[in-house]
Amino acid sequence: MDRITKPRVVKDYDKLPTDTQTQIKIQYPFGFADNLVTYTNSKGEIVSALPFEAEEYYYLVRMTRDEAYEIIENDDDYDDDGTLRDDFVMEGLEETDDDVDEIEDVADEESEEEEDEDDY
Repeated sequence: MDRITKPRVVKDYDKLPTDTQTQIKIQYPFGFADNLVTYTNSKGEIVSALPFEAEEYYYLVRMTRDEAYEIIENDDDYDDDGTLRDDFVMEGLEETDDDVDEIEDVADEESEEEEDEDDY
């Protein structure tokens, strides 16, 4: 589904489901402030928001530049420099053993050329 046909959702960051917040953090590992866009809402007010495209929705996550900095500053998943930590746990996105297909480990067969090289 492309962005044009996806339903648009305008929502505050703290009202988003945790898994959506996690996906946003992954898409914006260096913070949100530099990625904000502005638009005019139905009341004619200029609003800033963070665009985020999920599988089924296109989000505009309402926040000001100051709120964007504050969210990152208060989020333990980001370090003091405002960068997503290397040990960030992707809540709700971890693979479980049930999600992983078993792949049988099969020894490589030597080609005839390799077998001939061993004879020298």
